[in-house]
Amino acid sequence: MKRTEKSTIVADIRARIARRPNVYLTDFTGLKVKQVTDLRRRFRQAGLEYVVLKNTLAQRALAEADITGLDDALAGPTGWVFAEDPVTAAKIIADFQKEAGSFQVKIGLVEGRPVTPEDVSRLAKLPSRTELLSQLAGALQAPLQAFLGVTNGLMYQWVGALEALRSQRSESA
Repeated sequence: MKRTEKSTIVADIRARIARRPNVYLTDFTGLKVKQVTDLRRRFRQAGLEYVVLKNTLAQRALAEADITGLDDALAGPTGWVFAEDPVTAAKIIADFQKEAGSFQVKIGLVEGRPVTPEDVSRLAKLPSRTELLSQLAGALQAPLQAFLGVTNGLMYQWVGALEALRSQRSESA
């Protein structure tokens, strides 16, 4: 590979890391081509990237991006998962690990901090970002609905009191 090609690849890796700050390094040793294709399809459907990069070029890109802590994991075949949402990627990885036991996470980088494979499995158990946002919306909506119910009840009582007053005055007149 020529020097210009290498520098282009390094720049591409840096750009991917900048676009998607959550990265998981995986070991795909022992997987069949069909399994890797299935894994790539799952990641693509979720809007994630799964690529295999040359370790020396990846080390150079990490050094240029001032990212430390991943160098030890860059040995042997390494697949890179680039994700915006760390939980979605962790869920796909955990599901795939159940099906293909030989697929392992070497290390991860979540919002600039290295995470262990155990941390990745814990992340997989968390609700996704959209689920958390819907839970938050539900939590915010519940008190508002209760307030609306109380206000509506007060309005009915006030209208009832006015109706009783009107009927009382019409009877006495």
